[in-house]
Amino acid sequence: MKKFIYTLIALMVVISGLVYANRDIKSDTSIKPIPKPLTAAERIDGRKQWEATPAGIMFKKWEASPSGIKVHNGAVKISKSIRNYSDMEGVVTSLSLPPGSRLGFGVMINIKGEDYILAFGLESNHDFEQLRSLKVNDKIIIRSRSLTKAPKYAYPIVTGHYIERDGNVLYKFIPHNGGC
Repeated sequence: MKKFIYTLIALMVVISGLVYANRDIKSDTSIKPIPKPLTAAERIDGRKQWEATPAGIMFKKWEASPSGIKVHNGAVKISKSIRNYSDMEGVVTSLSLPPGSRLGFGVMINIKGEDYILAFGLESNHDFEQLRSLKVNDKIIIRSRSLTKAPKYAYPIVTGHYIERDGNVLYKFIPHNGGC
C-alpha cells in the first residue's frame, strides 16, 4: 500500500512539473519581437503590391483624373509649409465640410488661391469651442504637420495643429503623453 501511495505522489509531482514547464514555454513564445523598420526596397515593393490591388488601381486612376490632378496640385502648393511647420495665411470660406464627409469637425479654407479642408478630428472633443467662433471670411494663421488626399474628397485635407486669429490662439494640438 505504501508503494502505491509513493508511486501516486511521484506521478503527481512529475505531471505537475511537466504542466508547469509547458506553461513556461508557452509564456516565452508569447513575447513578440519588435519588428524592424522596412528598408527602402521593402517599402517600394509593398507599394507596388498595393498598387496591383483593386483599391490601388482605383487610386491610381483617380490620381490621373482631372480631379486628382487638381487635388495633387493644391497639395504641392503648400507642401513646403507643411514640411517646415511654418505659418500659412488662410481665409475661412465655409463653416461646414462637404456633404458626406467623415472627418469630424472642420471648416473649408482658402490658402494661396486654393481651397482646402481644414480638419480637426471628432466633434466630441471640447477643444473646439474657440474654433466655433470662426466666421466666413475670417483670416487665420494655420500650422500643420499633416496633409492628405483621398478620392472621396475634391480638396486636399489639412489637419489643423495650430490656429490663430488676430494674434489670439484658437486651437493648439497637444500630443498625448505616455502612449500611442
